[in-house]
Amino acid sequence: MDEVFLINLYFNMLVFMIGACIGSFLNVVIYRLPAGESVVSPRSHCKCGKPIAIYDNIPILSWFLLRGKCRHCGEYFSFRYPMVELGTALIFLGLWNVGTWQVALVWMVFAGMMIPAALIDLDTMEIPDRFSIGGFIIGMIFCMLVPAIHQIQPSEFLVLDGIKGVIAGLQGAFIGSGLILWVALVAEAILKKEAMGFGDVKLMGAIGAFCGWQGAVFAFFGGAVIGCILLVLCLPWMRKKESEEGFRIPFGPSLVLGSIVYLLFAKPYVSLYFTDIQKTLESF
Repeated sequence: MDEVFLINLYFNMLVFMIGACIGSFLNVVIYRLPAGESVVSPRSHCKCGKPIAIYDNIPILSWFLLRGKCRHCGEYFSFRYPMVELGTALIFLGLWNVGTWQVALVWMVFAGMMIPAALIDLDTMEIPDRFSIGGFIIGMIFCMLVPAIHQIQPSEFLVLDGIKGVIAGLQGAFIGSGLILWVALVAEAILKKEAMGFGDVKLMGAIGAFCGWQGAVFAFFGGAVIGCILLVLCLPWMRKKESEEGFRIPFGPSLVLGSIVYLLFAKPYVSLYFTDIQKTLESF
């Protein structure tokens, strides 16, 4: 086989396995953080109190090998656990293949914060500040250290490149947050009730810092479209849920999904689209 192919295969497999392991840790974060528990200790355990052995805690595989049940008491483990692990692994693998390794690592950090933010919002209707405000701060640091995440070409003046990256990150954060804030205010004025939580505004700041203003705009509108499609698909289940206990739809997961889709698939097309618009306006 070609040596380059084998090297690429090795790194792809490595990134997939690392993503699955991180996804396993994110499951712990998603479950314990809203409950105010430590995400470090104690080790993973079942509701019966028995710790989960290392050989029963293999990402993705263990759930299927155990048929989704605890080895000791037969307690059912949610199917979401292997799905988070598999989803994180696939997202990491995709991000690894759409940019340089430096940019890919930054976006993996971003995805590692956004996945638990989305699922915690889905469970509790709240987005922890450590993912929104913390994500914005970490995003700005990466804007300075790896300005290439905003398509800034390296030059001889690294400090100037970092400043450009910070400006691009701030621009993305303020435009993204401002967009969703104004939409929320207008919707609240029309509906006479809160349409979006302020957590979504802060989350958009983190998304804008990492993805830039174009990514933030796509996350909002693209995420809304994707969210509507998923809403239609899940409507039968949601009606049952609503009849049982009432049902509200958080917007955070749609924003996160839109930002991930932007990074994985839409980034070059969105950039081209806005470039064409700019050229059209300049022609007048």
